[in-house]
Amino acid sequence: MTSLVPLDLLALSAALLGIGLFGILTRRNFILLLISIEIAMNAAILNFVIFGALSGGPGGVSGSAIAVVLVGLAATEVAVGLAIVLALNRLRGSINVAESATLRL
Repeated sequence: MTSLVPLDLLALSAALLGIGLFGILTRRNFILLLISIEIAMNAAILNFVIFGALSGGPGGVSGSAIAVVLVGLAATEVAVGLAIVLALNRLRGSINVAESATLRL
């Protein structure tokens, strides 16, 4: 059984980033927008792990440590984003990005 070479993993990361950016630019629903942001952040996390493993350090510790911090940041982003979505849904009755372009009450 063969393992993935770094170029395959970098191609996977580039594909994830492309999917995430496409979703960020085209989605009108806040929930789908948050999912697209998470996909793009996962691409960045994957890059840190790949380059940390390739740097020759002991087990890629530096890339893995940054990846753990980014996972925590992603969890925080989801919590704040969902709180904003719930507040907008209560105030306006919709979570459409175009309808909530202004944040006036």
